[in-house]
Amino acid sequence: MVRILMVCLGNICRSPLAEGIMRKKLSENHIEAEVDSCGFESFHTGDPPDPRSVEIAAEFGIDISMLKSRLFKTKDFDEFDRIFVMDNNNYALVASRARNKEDLSKVDLIMNVLNPVSGAQVPDPYYGGDSGFLKVYKMLDQATDRIIEQIKSNNFKAL
Repeated sequence: MVRILMVCLGNICRSPLAEGIMRKKLSENHIEAEVDSCGFESFHTGDPPDPRSVEIAAEFGIDISMLKSRLFKTKDFDEFDRIFVMDNNNYALVASRARNKEDLSKVDLIMNVLNPVSGAQVPDPYYGGDSGFLKVYKMLDQATDRIIEQIKSNNFKAL
């Protein structure tokens, strides 16, 4: 079974949205997998996703309202095959917890699934307007489509 972790800073905007989109696509494609999300900002631990993330997800038929923010933990390296981060800051935070090269090989920017050398980042929409959440949704929608393609073609593995 494939196990995927989505990571952003607070685990209330981007990563729960990525988790919800991924869950829906896994279900639609009858793929048995586990997906979760987390962050690094303890201020939001236990909080539901930002209402704007919940709203944009709902517009596309995805319910993420029940998700709760949690912190990244070192054992996540053992529990997940791939760890997708939203930006370079998230990458640095996850990488700082890696115990070895194997841990680090599981981590990548989520947008690199579309273009492996792009280094493209998913912007944090928290301080912006509602349009930022739609932009983030569209970016994550494309990236998760590619992840589904990789899983279906058996090209999905730890980096």
